[in-house]
Amino acid sequence: MASITIPLSPPNPHSLSSRNSFFSSPSFTKLLRSPPSFYFSFARKSSLSVSASSSTRALEALIFDCDGVILESEHLHRQAYNDAFSHFNVRCPNDDDNGKLNWSLEFYDVLQNQIGGGKPKMRWYFKEHGWPTSTIFQNPPEDDNDRAKLIDTLQDWKTERYKEIIKSGTVKPRSGVLRLMDEAKAAGKKLAVCSAATKSSVILCLENLIGLDRFHGLDCFLAGDDVKEKKPDPSIYITAAKKLGVSESNCLVVEDSVIGLQAATGAGMSCVITYTSSTADQDFKEAIAIYPDLSDVRFSDLESLLQAVVVTK
Repeated sequence: MASITIPLSPPNPHSLSSRNSFFSSPSFTKLLRSPPSFYFSFARKSSLSVSASSSTRALEALIFDCDGVILESEHLHRQAYNDAFSHFNVRCPNDDDNGKLNWSLEFYDVLQNQIGGGKPKMRWYFKEHGWPTSTIFQNPPEDDNDRAKLIDTLQDWKTERYKEIIKSGTVKPRSGVLRLMDEAKAAGKKLAVCSAATKSSVILCLENLIGLDRFHGLDCFLAGDDVKEKKPDPSIYITAAKKLGVSESNCLVVEDSVIGLQAATGAGMSCVITYTSSTADQDFKEAIAIYPDLSDVRFSDLESLLQAVVVTK
């Protein structure tokens, strides 16, 4: 059957200025406002074949990540980790500053974009830099049980410190998030939050940032505690689709990092990116749209985007 090929030249995903100019350009706005019969996908290829034997996706569930999407939180997590390291006098043998552990902004930007979840971050770091001394263990732990106890203790203290920061009232949700949530519910769509973070800290964030009514109105809420594998493993999104009772292809995920993007696409879901300062230069070519924030994004825009994703039969 004949197909129509539409050449599209996406910007270099590594170029922030190029990306910003493309996604704010009149040509992109025109694509977003195109009627449902005009299907496109600009993220994966520089050209597109649209066939009459193809079908489209209908947006039935909107799924948000939490950290980086609902709030810009990575600097808060870094602060809480460093406070935990200081509190327990954590010292790694291969680190500078007499081994006193303190994650710099530059280092944490790289770490948090490569390894999801707090415990996996620390476990990786200690394997690379040597298991530390601390007030928890005077000597570096050598067996798996002691190492797990060290990481559990640090993570639990860090989580409580992070909660204190959130409770301070100085943290606000990112622009456009609350409106999009309300528009999705008003349209009768399912709404979910899926985060790799500890459940107690995510609950606290959501209660303080989106409010109790929106939090209790979620159709699904999953945290890192609810699945065995962290992002970029797709388990959390596959589980969410089952709980929501919708097909993965009819879900749209909002993420801020390539780790989250890989988790979403690995689950068979389309994903839009709202990047942060620490993720802006990542390769988001698998996303169906990329935004600096959600302030000018409407739910109807997201419906059009997902409807424009071609599913070949």
